[in-house]
Amino acid sequence: MVPVLSIVGIVIVLLWITGYNSLVKYKNWIEESWAQIDVQLKRRFDLIPNLVETVKGFAKHEQETLEKVIQARNSIASGGTREEQMAASDEMSGALKSIFALSESYPDLKSNQNYLMLQEELSGTENKISYARQLYNTTVMKYNTKIQSIPTNIVASIHKFAKVEMLQTAETERENVKVSF
Repeated sequence: MVPVLSIVGIVIVLLWITGYNSLVKYKNWIEESWAQIDVQLKRRFDLIPNLVETVKGFAKHEQETLEKVIQARNSIASGGTREEQMAASDEMSGALKSIFALSESYPDLKSNQNYLMLQEELSGTENKISYARQLYNTTVMKYNTKIQSIPTNIVASIHKFAKVEMLQTAETERENVKVSF
């Protein structure tokens, strides 16, 4: 009888350790995937001044557009929660779209090699941000599933592993695109 209880006790301890370690692993993956988003946001943040300076030389009458980009960049720098940072990032993406649209009105800007290189760099960075957000949400989903599943939900509640919110798409990006000819 005693050996059976010992075996059951050992199995419970092993399940507990395994559950705890898997929760720690997923929690660390969430932090690592957020760090990837942060790296790409920093990269974009560093490219913005060069883009603004390049556009200034060609589009002197577009001060309002340039100010929106600078304001969006500054709001990202102010930090805040992850949700606030992603809202500022979405604002920055919108501001960048308006700068890229300027090239249609300024043919010299559109053919400037520095502008084209910066536009390509920023487009690539936007894609990387999108991928990093997707990876973050996937990791959060796996973690949240783990803390809600038996038997790790018991370990999670005792050790206070809390649900993590996924990054949401901005309301403006959910609206239907209007196309007119």
